[in-house]
Order: sequence, then structure tokens, then C-alpha cells
Amino acid sequence: MLESAYEACLCYELSQRGISIQRQLPLPVRYKGILLDYGYRVDLLVEQQVLLELKAVAAFEPIFDAQVLTYLRLGGWNVGQLINFNVPVLKDGIRRLVYKL
Repeated sequence: MLESAYEACLCYELSQRGISIQRQLPLPVRYKGILLDYGYRVDLLVEQQVLLELKAVAAFEPIFDAQVLTYLRLGGWNVGQLINFNVPVLKDGIRRLVYKL
């Protein structure tokens, strides 16, 4: 399936459990004191604390880690999870990343 389909399903499951989520959250870049809408969008932000970046790819690439760490830095969050749904066992497709503020 497409990443957007997995995103919709995950949002449904989390909301059914009473978990607060923000979907496709715009993430501006601060440059010289101004905010620039550079087009970054966080797939999901759970309970205003944990960033989820969703993928449906053959394998993780180093650029995905860099993407999540950049989002964490720009958003001021500490914890993110990179989730690849294109794996036989989902637990094998989850990578936790931490950014020290």
C-alpha cells in the first residue's frame, strides 16, 4: 500500500485509543529570526511529543534518519520513530531516533 494509506490507518487506530495526533504538521524553518515555509511536513506528531515518519520502502536509507533528526531539531522534540511498513514483521521496520536538545 501507499504510505498515505498506512498513515490513515494508523491515525484511525491511535484516535480510537484516545491518543492525540497531529497529521501532516507543517514545520517551518527559522532563518535570521523569520519563519520560512520550506515545505517540510511531519507525518504524525503523537501527544505533541513523539514524531512518527512513515515509509513503505524496500529498506531504510541513511537519508531517512537524517530527515527525522532534522525534523526533531526544527520542531524542538526529542524522540522520533521511523516506521517502515514494507516488512514482513512490523517490529523489524521500526527505528527509534533521539535528538538531544
